[in-house]
Amino acid sequence: MSPTSTSNASPTLHLVCGKIASGKSTLTSQLAQAPHTVRISEDSLLAQLYPGQIASLADYVACAARLRAAIAPLCLQMLQAGVSVVLDFPANTPASRAWMRELFQQAGTPHVLHYLDVPDDECKARLRQRNASGLHPFSTSDADFDAITRQFVPPQASEGFDIVRIKA
Repeated sequence: MSPTSTSNASPTLHLVCGKIASGKSTLTSQLAQAPHTVRISEDSLLAQLYPGQIASLADYVACAARLRAAIAPLCLQMLQAGVSVVLDFPANTPASRAWMRELFQQAGTPHVLHYLDVPDDECKARLRQRNASGLHPFSTSDADFDAITRQFVPPQASEGFDIVRIKA
């Protein structure tokens, strides 16, 4: 993976799309190393704000919706202040991407949607390693991966995003 530079003069909203364990957090960490760039991690914030409260997909959906509502104004303020924002939030459905589109449109800033195109078997292997390490705030089973992946919709050019596709 080679992240797109965020050192340009315009603040940019960086978005990531990819299945669980496709490398979204690794990529966002790399992107956030650019000057005047801040990374906001959904997993980290959810783990801190809702410890032990996310036990199902429905729990995640409810907590993530509250988190998005809370951080949207902060993202807008940072972008308008000239800071690039790397959202480590999954842009994995048209609905989640619509929320993200509103952010860069309201801020009047450029964006990049980084699409990590990684096969399921590779994601599952990475997921098992991640679970075994105990370093990630959430553990996800193969069954959970399959259930969540059924909701995954790759981004389409018709959605109007500047997409950078990164193959495994």
